[in-house]
Amino acid sequence: MRYINHFSYFLIFKEGSMRLPGLRLLVLVAVALAAFIAVSSMVSHPTESVSASGAASSACPTNDSGLTLPPGFCATIFADGIGHARHLAVAPNGVVYVNTWSGSYYPPNQPAPSGGFLVALQDKTGSGKADVIERFGGTEQTGDHGGTGITLFNGSLYAESNDRIIRYALPAGAIVPPGPPVTVVSGLPLGGDHPMHPFFISSDGLLYVDVGTATNACQLRNRTPHSPGAQPCTELKTRGGIWRFDANKTDQKFSPASRYATGIRNGEGFGVDPIHHRVYVTQHGRDQLHANWPELYKPEEEATLPSEEVVLLKEGGDYGWPECYYDPYQSKLVLAPEYGGDGGHKIGVCASKIGPVAAFPAHWAPNGMTFYSQKQFPAFYHGGLFIAFHGSWDRAPYAQGGYNIVFQQLSPSGTPGRCQVFAAGFAGGFNSPGQALHRPSGVAEGPDGSLYVADDVRGRFYKIVYKGNAQDASEDASYRPCPSLTASPSEGAQAQATPPEGTHENAGTAALPVPPGATHAMVALGDRIFHGQVGNGTCTACHGTNGAGTPLGPDLTKNKWLWSDGSWAGITKTIQDGVLQPKQYRSPMPPNGGSQLTPEQTRAVGAYVWALSHQ
Repeated sequence: MRYINHFSYFLIFKEGSMRLPGLRLLVLVAVALAAFIAVSSMVSHPTESVSASGAASSACPTNDSGLTLPPGFCATIFADGIGHARHLAVAPNGVVYVNTWSGSYYPPNQPAPSGGFLVALQDKTGSGKADVIERFGGTEQTGDHGGTGITLFNGSLYAESNDRIIRYALPAGAIVPPGPPVTVVSGLPLGGDHPMHPFFISSDGLLYVDVGTATNACQLRNRTPHSPGAQPCTELKTRGGIWRFDANKTDQKFSPASRYATGIRNGEGFGVDPIHHRVYVTQHGRDQLHANWPELYKPEEEATLPSEEVVLLKEGGDYGWPECYYDPYQSKLVLAPEYGGDGGHKIGVCASKIGPVAAFPAHWAPNGMTFYSQKQFPAFYHGGLFIAFHGSWDRAPYAQGGYNIVFQQLSPSGTPGRCQVFAAGFAGGFNSPGQALHRPSGVAEGPDGSLYVADDVRGRFYKIVYKGNAQDASEDASYRPCPSLTASPSEGAQAQATPPEGTHENAGTAALPVPPGATHAMVALGDRIFHGQVGNGTCTACHGTNGAGTPLGPDLTKNKWLWSDGSWAGITKTIQDGVLQPKQYRSPMPPNGGSQLTPEQTRAVGAYVWALSHQ
């Protein structure tokens, strides 16, 4: 009733002016009446203006994804619990196909889901969730381990399986292939740091396969401090590049002669521009510059060098690995220390290598990529790249990064525009390999322009659609910039909440057991080194913040040992010497985990690890 009182007050106030000519009075009354109608409309129906600006959020069918997205976008959990989902492809009829993997990347003795490693998912009701899920293909019982690469071409489904690319006939109307596959290529290299084989097929039927490197930097001793690079790096004959085959042929054999491009350490994601016929490839930058060369690089440069990359694929192209890495401070390729580099000043052979089209924060791990060629999303996203960043491990003791979907804008000529953090929240607030709830590994567009994202921790799938209005579609409304490549590694890290009663750093370790001959103070020191508070310790990157293990390193709390008798002295010696040839994990552990520890600090870490295993 406030609007009635306002109108009455207006008339009462004007009573002293009743001597005005009639026309002027009539105008005043008309104005007052218009004001009354406008105000009453605003007060009586306040939800109308709110619903217009909030159309996107009210139109989202569910809000169960936990993701943070730009205005106007909605996400649903399309499926869950599928296994270690890697790359995915979406058929013209909307069926989503995914390749899952139980290879050496994941913790040993972890059972694979029952059924085949390949999965078909379909939403028949339009709910945004898969109501048909069918598994097919090889199983553990048939000697398979799944894979990463998968795509659709010319009525067939292609997938990576162990050392092969296989092809299934997929008749119209079928969700899963009715018959067994044929082998397109076999003999792809396995083992080492990057055993996966992502691929794409061009419109003219050529199959391009990424073969990642077996090592970090082609050192004589992989990931070992001060070990020089091999001269020449013979690994490049069969690893570290893109190989080309004919997708229409069968029983082709992998060979060095089929190499199409070289110097790509681990190119997991492909983005194909169908209009301009350009192919973009992700590049995982190398690790452990400070850990292996502490006299040349500062501790914080472990977390900021080198950049991750997106490169433009060219026949015969050389993209620099292992001799070069991309320095974001100088915006160019520089010489690696294993090949005579001096910490970022020397260029050497890197002057003739091909640099990236776009660069991203160090160690974020670009695992999947797709070129957006549809129209459902606003114009800002047309003709750009969506990249699935799996998340870092090699930024410890600084905050880890990635665990998100980034959008890289591209102009029609292929030059990079804005970089946007498009989707975040996958990790559930735990940005570390051992604790992240979900890690994006694959991304693909559907025929209607929806975006699908696969997670390889718990096998969750997300479907992202656009339901916004014109205001949501504005470029400024949707833009959240990527972090600066040259920002301090501590910048952007979330401050951890502290209890009101304060913190007592030794309270937890005081309750841990102490190995014979050690002290509580030594265990407490080991705890602080383990968690990166002293000595730039990097232990949590591979073993997790609670020591319970990650896909990169074993659980230290189970009192099970492969390299010692489990005594304090034995554990300490293993830490000191490193594990250069792991028995169950694919990447070696350098001496002292790559940290520059004194003998006392090494013994302290050994005491803390012993305590973890005896609590």
